[in-house]
Amino acid sequence: MAGEVQPGAYKDVVLFLATAGVVVPLFRQWRISPILGFLGAGVLLGPYGLGQLAREISWLDAFTIANPDELAQLAEFGVVFLLFAIGLELSWERLRSLRRYVFGLGALQVALCLSATAGVAYLTGQAPAAAIALGAALALSSTAIVMPILTEQKRQHAVAGRATFSVLLFQDLAVAPILVTLTLMGDRTDQPLSPALLLSFLPAILGVAFLFLFGRFLMRPMLRSVARAKSEELFVAACLLVVVGAGLVSAITGLSMALGAFIAGLLLAETEFRHEVEVRVEPFKGLLLGLFFLSVGIGLNVPLLLDRPLVILGSALGLLAMNTAIIFGLARAFGLKTKSAIEAALLLAGAGEFAFVILGQAMTEGLVRRDVGQTVLVAATLSMFSIPFLAQLGLRLGGRRVTPAEQPTEKPDAAPDAAPKVLVVGYGRVGRLVGDMLRRHDLPWVGAELDPRLVDQGRRAGETIYFGDAARADFLLRCGLADAPALVVTMDDPEGVETIVAVARELRPDLTIVARARDARHAQRLYDLGATDAVPETVEASLQLSEAVLVEIGVPMGLVIASIHERRDEFRKALNRPESLGGRARRFRERQG
Repeated sequence: MAGEVQPGAYKDVVLFLATAGVVVPLFRQWRISPILGFLGAGVLLGPYGLGQLAREISWLDAFTIANPDELAQLAEFGVVFLLFAIGLELSWERLRSLRRYVFGLGALQVALCLSATAGVAYLTGQAPAAAIALGAALALSSTAIVMPILTEQKRQHAVAGRATFSVLLFQDLAVAPILVTLTLMGDRTDQPLSPALLLSFLPAILGVAFLFLFGRFLMRPMLRSVARAKSEELFVAACLLVVVGAGLVSAITGLSMALGAFIAGLLLAETEFRHEVEVRVEPFKGLLLGLFFLSVGIGLNVPLLLDRPLVILGSALGLLAMNTAIIFGLARAFGLKTKSAIEAALLLAGAGEFAFVILGQAMTEGLVRRDVGQTVLVAATLSMFSIPFLAQLGLRLGGRRVTPAEQPTEKPDAAPDAAPKVLVVGYGRVGRLVGDMLRRHDLPWVGAELDPRLVDQGRRAGETIYFGDAARADFLLRCGLADAPALVVTMDDPEGVETIVAVARELRPDLTIVARARDARHAQRLYDLGATDAVPETVEASLQLSEAVLVEIGVPMGLVIASIHERRDEFRKALNRPESLGGRARRFRERQG
């Protein structure tokens, strides 16, 4: 019957959502990374966990993932969204500052780890082609596990974190050439540098060029048009289209979907939609990454591990030890201090998600025997399980805080978003005047505005204005509220101003908040919500009119200004507020004179 519900079809989704609802709060309460919870839940719910027992105890089938392959395909988007979010947090200047690590440290890490692993595989009896495939698969680390750990530990901007990210970025760039090379090796070509090999890279180059052209000339107008529709659902849909579309274009041209999403994020990072897109994409990233970790746990072949424990455990430990030694030596050669080098080496020691892709293709091409490939995949999965523990060890050795010795050595302008700035919400007439006064006093500021037309005007005038809803805490934090010396709310929407003041005060009890009020009653509400100062439009307009007429009819300017300040202070006293800034400034001048 049409529309008939089949509960079994939704079992895997329900199990995943239930797992997320249990794992995340429980493990955060225990102060343990939720990654471990998802990995463990994957082992438990997979065909090698409760799935084995379900053959004899039928009711356990309700708690077993029925279609792990379909779940794994969806889980790949977790890495895609992660790389997109990483691209949004970067800028071209920052990426340019990392080029030495990306193309120096990253390239040498892939080359040396691949060669060392391939050499060990060859010495244990593998054919040269199989050894190269195994080395390529195990030389790449796990971006999906390492980057969330760095973010959670707030180490992504430390020297070790920057070096780690650079290596992971080069590894993502290396995936496409590795897969192309394996395909040619599977075809048994005798000309490794033939024109066919060079032409095989052409689709990837065209794909990257298309992404850059689309991002430069079409992405911003598309999002601006969507923003003008003032539909949250449509904006979310546009964000998902950008992420998934860029990933698919990249995949069609032979690159990884994650790399295409990273390029799209990098291009969006220079636009006014950067922070709003981050906020919209974050829930999808979190859920899909959890699904990815769950799928990794499902893929752990427990029976094979029990059948060959010494071989698999020895391979995993050997891989961790060898990668750690190689990466530590390279990091020290590139100038990292000992503690930072150890931290980076431990983070990158384990295998990564691309091991499944590379070994899967190698087994399909007949380069690696299926039994050998399955054994290596179990060892790689175990090494991925160990990454959170290695990260904790690296954190202890590297230090919880970013010390001055670990601070980036680039000039300050290499990271323009890092300096604390006054946050001005609203870029209408009042917001523009506030920004102009801040600039005249050489105070850096950043604006937030929900009207795309005003955002575009500010951007054309050379101001840093971001499109987004400042009533949301996550958007305010991404605009720099955590370090901002002050927040100025200039909107003409009384309810919106109240919401922003309340949210900001909850996030920053010590923050100076100056807000625009409609009248005296509205100002009182803003003070009750935590505003440091509220400026009523009606009172200020009356005072300015009084000042103008008094001066015009001949009252001395000094007396007029003094009376205006006194009246303003009387108003504030009526609201049981401290003396105004103007009154304090006047009394300071009186004491000095």
